[in-house]
Amino acid sequence: MLEQNPRGPLSVRPAAVSGRFYPESAPILKRAVEAYLADALPVCVHNPLAIIAPHAGYIYSGQICADAYNQIRHQAYDSVVILGTNHTSPRFDRIALFPGDGFETPLGVSRTDKGLQAELMRVNPDCVPDASVHAQEHSVEVQIPFVQVLFPQATIVPIVVGRPDPALCRRFGKTLAEVIKGRRVLIVASTDLSHYPSYGDAVRVDRETLHALSSMNPETFHETLSSLAGRRIANLHTEACGEGAILAAMTAALELGARGARIISYANSGDIAVGETDRVVGYGAVVFTGEKQETAIPAGPGPDDGPGAELTTEDKKALLTFARKTIRWFLDTRTVPLARGFSPNVRQPQGVFVTLKKNGQLRGCIGRIVPDAPLYRLVGTIALQSAFHDPRFKPVSANELGDIEIEMSVLTPARTVANYKDLVVGRDGVILQKGNRSAVFLPQVALEQGWSREEMLDALAMKAGLSREAWREGARFSAFQAIVFSETAFH
Repeated sequence: MLEQNPRGPLSVRPAAVSGRFYPESAPILKRAVEAYLADALPVCVHNPLAIIAPHAGYIYSGQICADAYNQIRHQAYDSVVILGTNHTSPRFDRIALFPGDGFETPLGVSRTDKGLQAELMRVNPDCVPDASVHAQEHSVEVQIPFVQVLFPQATIVPIVVGRPDPALCRRFGKTLAEVIKGRRVLIVASTDLSHYPSYGDAVRVDRETLHALSSMNPETFHETLSSLAGRRIANLHTEACGEGAILAAMTAALELGARGARIISYANSGDIAVGETDRVVGYGAVVFTGEKQETAIPAGPGPDDGPGAELTTEDKKALLTFARKTIRWFLDTRTVPLARGFSPNVRQPQGVFVTLKKNGQLRGCIGRIVPDAPLYRLVGTIALQSAFHDPRFKPVSANELGDIEIEMSVLTPARTVANYKDLVVGRDGVILQKGNRSAVFLPQVALEQGWSREEMLDALAMKAGLSREAWREGARFSAFQAIVFSETAFH
């Protein structure tokens, strides 16, 4: 926290998006940042001059943000300049510096570097003190917990770039480089990428944006975004909401000797266990560095058609581990891990059920028969639903997770069965449909209960809210098989 100011009360901006963009509890927030950093991609650049990191809610963009910060975590900085974008003050068209003493988050107060701010305003008339532009702006605030965890003694320079005018950003970028040259200062450009297209369109748009960014040419970058905007891609509202922050950071980095941009990682909100794929936001982690860099853009986590090979033992272990990790992260941090690093065998869409058992008794079971995502990502989604949204049970708590065994059933595509007598107990999972009622049993259910085929169908009809023998007339059946494996088998 800030020390007592002998000149009077401190002017501190309170957290505006705590509890929405990131956890409002200090211990939970710190665990979330540390968990993301522990999972971050390893350092692959030297001589970093600036980073680009996303500013969406941590549950969506936290891992990509951590990938960027992990590249500079072993550096030493006295101050961090955070370049945000202008979401809240449409008439403001200059460079807003926060005139107060600090920014507050649940982790404490980060003090502003008044001296550096004064120099910026002295040299560049575009820079003005304006607390109102910062009051509800989230793009600066969400960066600060990462700074507080990695560089707790560093001061900050919170800045909002009013609009992505190339001339304005060029002037400010040159001023910034002039003022910080020779100092231990990190530049952070806070930006998300594409907003609200479909998953596939987002991947294509974001790859073009990142490729243009890697050119280290502000004009090329600006022209690429203008070209993308002119294509009228469905539901594409913006290509990079922090374009101004990027242009300013790129100009400053070039003035400081940058020779390359390294694209560290990419994902979008559709890659997250709680995300949807019809309307996504893109995220990229980038480092401007004093060394030449490859222009290759890493692929996102998926979807990917993959070869669809049979699951190996390692695939099964990885899926079970990720299911448990997803549940544990949500309990501990109110965030979820990003699914990545899986083999190509699990990159095809496949149906899956995740079953939780506590001391041998069912504790939750939810699945998706018709998949809408690659298996490795769907596992995280279904694990969360089984743990927290099975209407038959209360949500799983942290103190019981150690007593819970996770079982997974990876499904083959369902096929219509003309006659119920073709169903084989123990081999077939069964979907019963009659009118607007339906229910499903996994293949292992009948074996576990010791049912005959008819007893299984009686129970399935009742599960669907029908009478016991309602399946005998007017019902439709589909069957599927399952690869079933559990944690017990690998202990």
